[in-house]
Parts: sequence; C-alpha cells; structure tokens
Amino acid sequence: MIFFNCDYNEGAHERIIKRLVETNLEQTTGYGEDDYCRQAAEMILEKCELPEGQVHFLVGGTQTNLTVIAAGLKPWQGVISADTGHINCHETGAIEATGHKVLALPGRNGKLKGDQIREVVKAHREDGSHEHMVQPGMVYISNPTEIGTIYHQKSLEDLYNACQECGLYLYIDGARMGYGLMARDNDLTLPFIARHCDAFTLGGTKQGALFGEAVIITNPALGKDFRYLIKQRGGMLAKGRLLGIQFQELMKDDLYFELSAHANAMAMKIRSTLVDLGIPMPIGSTTNQQFAVFTDSELGRLAGKYSFSYWERVDASHSMVRICTSWATREEDVDALIKDIRREK
Repeated sequence: MIFFNCDYNEGAHERIIKRLVETNLEQTTGYGEDDYCRQAAEMILEKCELPEGQVHFLVGGTQTNLTVIAAGLKPWQGVISADTGHINCHETGAIEATGHKVLALPGRNGKLKGDQIREVVKAHREDGSHEHMVQPGMVYISNPTEIGTIYHQKSLEDLYNACQECGLYLYIDGARMGYGLMARDNDLTLPFIARHCDAFTLGGTKQGALFGEAVIITNPALGKDFRYLIKQRGGMLAKGRLLGIQFQELMKDDLYFELSAHANAMAMKIRSTLVDLGIPMPIGSTTNQQFAVFTDSELGRLAGKYSFSYWERVDASHSMVRICTSWATREEDVDALIKDIRREK
C-alpha cells in the first residue's frame, strides 16, 4: 500500500535520526533548558528577524494549539476560527476542554478576512446581552489552511490590522508552514509573518521531524509565564533536547524549506495530471494537499494500492478525497499513482 492520506506517515529525515543517535548518550539539562534548544531557538529567531521573541518547543500540534490559546484568553473568552479550521473540526473539542469556546465563522476558501473580525466584534459589543455571551479574545488561522490554501501579505496584514483594532490576539497555526512558504504563489516570509501576528508555530511533526512544534511568540504579553502553562498542560518534555536537536537540523542549510519544496513539487505533479485528465479539483491549493473528485468505482479500484483521506460525498456516485504528499514522498510512487489514474480514465 502506498499512502497519500497524510504528511506524517514516515518517521524522520535521516539527518535528524543520525544526529539523535550521535547525541544519544549525552547528559543535558532537562525541560528544554539545554544548549540544543537554546541554539535551535536562536536559529529560528534569526530566520524570523525577531531577536526579542520567544521560542518554546512542544511535542504535538493539538497540545500546542490548546496551550497557546489558553495563554491568550481569559476564562470568559473564546477564539474565532474559520468553520473549516483545524481547532474547530479535527481536535476533538480540545479547545473547549480547556474552558474556551471556538467561535466559528464561514471560511472563504478556508480563510478569514479582516472585515469578518470587525463585524463579529462590533456585533458582540453592541448586543445588549453581550455580558451573557462568550467574548471574542483571539483569532486563530492556519497557514496553509485545512484545505491547503494560503494567506498572502495583503490578506494577512488586513487580518492583523483588524485584530489590532479590536484588541484581539492573532495566532497562526503553522503545522504545515513550510509547505505554505514554499508554495509557488506565496509572497509571505518568516519576518513578515513575525511582524503580523502575536504568535505562530513552525511544525516539525508534518515536516520531517519525528515529532515537535516550535511556538514563536512575538507579543511579550502573550509570552508572560508561558512555561508555567506548558507544564500545566502536560507539554513540558523532560528530555527536551530531543526537540531542540530536531529543529536544529531542520533549520541548518534550510533543510526545512528544501523538504517542503519537494512535497509541493510532488503535489503539483499530481495536480497537473488530474487537471489535464479533466478530474474536478474544487479547491485551488498550491501546497502539498490536493483535493480531487473521483467516481466511487474509480476510488474502489485505486484503493487496492493507494490510501487517500476521504473528504466528503459529492453526489450519489462521486466522492472527494485529499491526496497528500510529504517531505518524504518518493517520485516513483507519484509516477505510479499517475499511471494508475490515467489507466482509470
């Protein structure tokens, strides 16, 4: 079976495995206070042109999201998200379990716009019963979005300005950030992102690491006592150096971006073939997640060899699936998939 269902099926890039083995018996300080974590944080802040920022390493994406969101919200506040947002759809109510409501808005191509934020906050403040309602306190987006689309400079700047006007934090989930930054139509950079949000993440789990997410905090108010919350939420890894070593390797020689570019190239190769064959591609993604509509019979025949992520029923005889490439996707597997899809057509 060849898996195209997600971007975390494989273990880790060989450079990371090699470095973990080389340092295996070293003794270091625990809980992320070792030199590896310090050096990795410095490398990330340098790339972000953010010398005064904070970097914290956590194990997984859901844990990271709930920790950052809990840090920014008061007990009576909620976080605004697109209805397709990861925290709204695919985190099993983790945000609600921390005592905060997800305030879902209709996503436009998976994204939020500044005017939506302004309208929601205005409506809340002008409602005579606003003290009986959850108060918006933060905006959550991901880049790329849950459906593979990306933000651009103009849209991110507008969203951040709206958050500033309304007194809300803006948090960007970057579990797949590298895939967004290496998309062919991307105009964002890490320094631009750092200047236009209060916190964001660089994902490792889906981008070549065994596990791990790096939280970059740009707003000191959000970073105050952040390590207390990491510990309270169970996110403070005793052997923290395992995270630092992995992010060191990902940042060295821009490996993070090289691996991301590879995944995108494989996805674009698949997309180009599907478009040429006239297979519907309802979502205009330029990242490693592609969404295609097949007949159920076509999917049934492909299922003997390939695994996709089922997305939704389109009609009585068609379904949409997500085809997801990763940093480790082999081109020969992509070629085999393309050959078999052509055969079906």
